[in-house]
Amino acid sequence: MPEYKAPLRDMRFLIDEVFDFAGRYQALGATDASPDMVSAILEEGAKFCEQVLAPLNRSGDEEGCHFDNGVVTTPKGFKEAFAQYVEGGWNGVSSDPVYGGQGLPHSLGLLVSEMIGAANCSWAMYPGLTKGAMAAIHAHGSAEQKQAYLPRMTAGTWTGTMCLTEPHCGTDLGIIKTRAVPNADGSYAISGTKIFISAGEHDLSENIIHLVLAKLPDAPAGTKGISLFIVPKFLLDASGEAGARNAVACGSIEHKMGIKASATCVMNFDGATGYLIGEANKGLACMFTMMNHARLGTGMQGLCLGEVSYQGAVKYAQERLQMRALTGPKAPDKPADPIIVHPDVRRMLLTMKAFNEGNRALAYFTAQLLDIEHLSDNAEEREQAANLLAFVTPICKAFMTDTGLEVTNHGMQVFGGHGFIREWGMEQLVRDCRIAPIYEGTNGIQALDLLGRKVLGSQGKLLLGFTKLVHQLCQANAEHPQLKAQVAQLAALNKQWGELTQKVGMAAMKNPDEVGAAAVDYLMFSGYVTLGYFWLRMALVARQKLEEGAAEADFYQAKLATADFYFARLLPRAAAHLAAVEAGGETLMRLSAEQFAL
Repeated sequence: MPEYKAPLRDMRFLIDEVFDFAGRYQALGATDASPDMVSAILEEGAKFCEQVLAPLNRSGDEEGCHFDNGVVTTPKGFKEAFAQYVEGGWNGVSSDPVYGGQGLPHSLGLLVSEMIGAANCSWAMYPGLTKGAMAAIHAHGSAEQKQAYLPRMTAGTWTGTMCLTEPHCGTDLGIIKTRAVPNADGSYAISGTKIFISAGEHDLSENIIHLVLAKLPDAPAGTKGISLFIVPKFLLDASGEAGARNAVACGSIEHKMGIKASATCVMNFDGATGYLIGEANKGLACMFTMMNHARLGTGMQGLCLGEVSYQGAVKYAQERLQMRALTGPKAPDKPADPIIVHPDVRRMLLTMKAFNEGNRALAYFTAQLLDIEHLSDNAEEREQAANLLAFVTPICKAFMTDTGLEVTNHGMQVFGGHGFIREWGMEQLVRDCRIAPIYEGTNGIQALDLLGRKVLGSQGKLLLGFTKLVHQLCQANAEHPQLKAQVAQLAALNKQWGELTQKVGMAAMKNPDEVGAAAVDYLMFSGYVTLGYFWLRMALVARQKLEEGAAEADFYQAKLATADFYFARLLPRAAAHLAAVEAGGETLMRLSAEQFAL
């Protein structure tokens, strides 16, 4: 199994040199997030992830979760690791201090989440889902609900879930069948079955707080009739502690391709006591609070698993001897050269490195937007951050997971036949990553969200908010002596982005299917251009540091070389996606449904 080491140097490059987290924290009044505090969190978080979580990754995959008559037991070591996580206060790093959190910026919580997800993706699911549930309760719950649940969820002694999907429906939540019948005491009796519920049942926490979508008896049809309910595994007693068992049970756990140590549950609600959160029939808004957190977290999984795969592939490529370099022996004292000398191996490694570091920059940019949205006292700045978040969220989820899957596949390929063998650990990363493009809204749904709701639905306003940033960067550096070619390349694609959007919008006015036909390629085009923007920002910083004679010249030179690779070998993929969008939907829809069976 690859030995995970937190990429602290690259993390610090972004937070200190590219995005200036410290300056932004000061501007937002987050004075507790001092450079010393941030450094301590990174260092201690890295130790916990490297020494406690990472060693459980392969063993957790081998053992999986155990199911016995409704009781789920996590793999050996998981419970002890979770106890250390709770004791260290990691769950409350960026949580509201009113409920026991440390009140640090959301971006710091994301840095910790990255290390946790890379060290052990399955284990990360247990606290990860709790964050979304906490966000929904914090945003939409009553004062009493917040006080009842958030302190223990912040501490980590209670965990949370999102119970949305049902056997007959996934994304189409308007047709859910779970029902909520009012009780005389103001609570509701929740009945129905939910599937694919991550961390729905386990032995890590004292209580599990389910957030469940259901419909009231008189609810309107479709998504306008959805309500959200808090349904605890154990009802709260008079002192607020976990008391009597509620009528909710795990019917089974799924046998999955990957993330085997994460319990994916079928949850049965049999008249379980639940409490309405937010307004009746307004559950969709509450749900999206959870879903947006989950989508950002899922996007991070692509980065996390890609990082571990890259670390393993680089080490193997430096040690594995195979053939001689085409230009002559590079290790004449050995029977063959290490495979890292071969151009095709370098192609794979550079692809992995470029996507990982570009996706990390996108994730940290998004995290900074979260800080602004939650902490800024400037209404205009908060609105701008919220709009940018709405725009980049589907790109984070879909582009980062699609490219993360490509990265883990490359990592397995670098190992050759050994990559296909379980003992080396590379195939586990592929299996674990494969779910990420599927859950929390498939990447096809993310593409529809980006193009249909966010771009066309805002009449281009949300797109313009981001392309304006790209334009400003390109305009300011149009004559850069070393990078002007990359600047011109990005500026041309940025211009095409707006033109392409207009073409799709015009075509969709005549035939709505054109949106669905264009969506995935449009999102991928958007993703490549977005990463081009961040790679240009990183290259500009690296170039400046080298001109200033900064130490660690190798680091900055590697950053520039990787940026050159991205612009030369990966960004041109955007042209293929552009051509596919411009081809329209006719070739997709020409075949009848019956002809697919021929």
